[in-house]
Formats: sequence, C-alpha cells, structure tokens
Amino acid sequence: MTFYVEDDAGFDFGFLAEELACKVAQAVLEQENGPTEVQLNLLITDNDGIREYNRQYRNIDSATDVLSFPNLDFVNPADFSAAEDTEREADYYDPESGELILGDIILSAERVFSQAQEYGHSVRREFAFLIAHSMLHLCGYDQREEEEA
Repeated sequence: MTFYVEDDAGFDFGFLAEELACKVAQAVLEQENGPTEVQLNLLITDNDGIREYNRQYRNIDSATDVLSFPNLDFVNPADFSAAEDTEREADYYDPESGELILGDIILSAERVFSQAQEYGHSVRREFAFLIAHSMLHLCGYDQREEEEA
C-alpha cells in the first residue's frame, strides 16, 4: 500500500497521522476483502480548505469533517471487480507501481479536534473513525439513504 499524505493544516495531532491512517486503511481493506496493492491520497486541511473542496466538487458551500473521492466505479459495495475493466485500466492503476488507485480523502483537522471534544473521546479515536468512514466510501459504500448509513 502506498499512502500519500499532504498536510496543509499543520496541526499537531499528538500521533503520526500517516501511520495511523495507513493502519486504519489496511484494516478496512482486510475487512472488506479488498486488494492490498493500492494507492491512496490523504489531504489534511482546515475548515476553510475543506469548505472550498466541498463547494468546488459537491456544490455545497460549507465545511465538513471528511470528503471521499473513490476512483473505482462500484456497482456493489466492496465489489472490486470494476478494477478488472481493461478499458479503464489506465484510470484505475498507477502505471509505474501497478497499484490500484483507490481514491482520495480530504480531512479537516479542525473538525477532528472539535468532534473529539463534542463526542467526548480522543483526537486519535476521531481521526481513526473519520479515516475508516472515508475508506468505506472508497470501497463503494454510500449513505444516500438512511438505511445505507
């Protein structure tokens, strides 16, 4: 697994964000019987940054805690067979590493801290929860309907 992390926010979480994000991502992929040779991108930003991405890509002009942008076109959650589509191979795989490009995660560091306080748990737990939540989206799960949430 290759995990690219860019930190625009500069918050000190008190732990290594990249290490924890990778551990959580691996656990989700294992749980969902996903591929292990994947590439992920994580951008850690602030509320203003995530608000801009939310506005630009979802036409929602407000901050949120995490955004997920899956690279695969899932028919069913955790069905990675879409990656076998030879016509989309250039879209799905990194030509240099051969890894499946699973997608992008954008995380608001400010929301990690505020939600940890709001819910009464540690910053580490909130960070891990948001990465797991986002990873499930990258595995094809959605929450458009209450039942799916």
